Amino acid sequence: MTVKSRGEHAPYSIKQMLKANIIPGEIKVGVKTLKSCNRGVIIETNSREEIESLDQEIRAKCGEELEVRVHTRRKPRLIIINVPEDISTNNVEDTIIRQNPELNLQKGSIVSKFIYVTKKTYRHAVIEVWADTRKNLLHKKIKLGWQICKFDDHKVATSCYNCSKFNHRTQECRKEVTCPLCAGPHTLKECTGDSTTHNCINCANYNKYNPTKTINDAHSSLDKKCPSWQAAIAKIKMNTEY
Repeated sequence: MTVKSRGEHAPYSIKQMLKANIIPGEIKVGVKTLKSCNRGVIIETNSREEIESLDQEIRAKCGEELEVRVHTRRKPRLIIINVPEDISTNNVEDTIIRQNPELNLQKGSIVSKFIYVTKKTYRHAVIEVWADTRKNLLHKKIKLGWQICKFDDHKVATSCYNCSKFNHRTQECRKEVTCPLCAGPHTLKECTGDSTTHNCINCANYNKYNPTKTINDAHSSLDKKCPSWQAAIAKIKMNTEY
């Protein structure tokens, strides 16, 4: 959950207010994380039930000064591999339902998000589904037009092409330009280094704030084996309703 002030309280003041009014042990809530964010604080607990109990307690005791937003888990996303040219975001759901009646899918069980083309010109469609629909479709092959396609999980951490960090888009970024290869103050196209100069800005920042538990940062932020990338993917999985 995110807790913000209805007035002008800073994150530190919000934390103090929560600690003064809420005793987690009395409502059987285990707080895993209490950290500052933009104009508020983020709280993580062990379960959905604990979040709901904490939500009720904060609203009852601090509701006049604080507002609470409980984060909902995102629906799973699936990727349909190598879809035909005549498949678009507008017709993918209807086509799947009509050509694959054995799947017993209902209208509205699939939400088409986007279609993208790889460097090898393969077209992949990304859809959003309910958890039970994912279980029904995952790793199955379906008929689409004149082709047979298969599903797989779509788990991608959003990367910023400006600062090379995760969880926001380039057009939203207000940070300094950082090269995804060497972490220098320039763009990817301007980088003149080689693999020996690779340095991941995300892992370097982790090491800066965790000096007793450092991780390897001698790689680019584009490396899919990057510990920070893997952690971002793991967080996506944790926040998805599987």
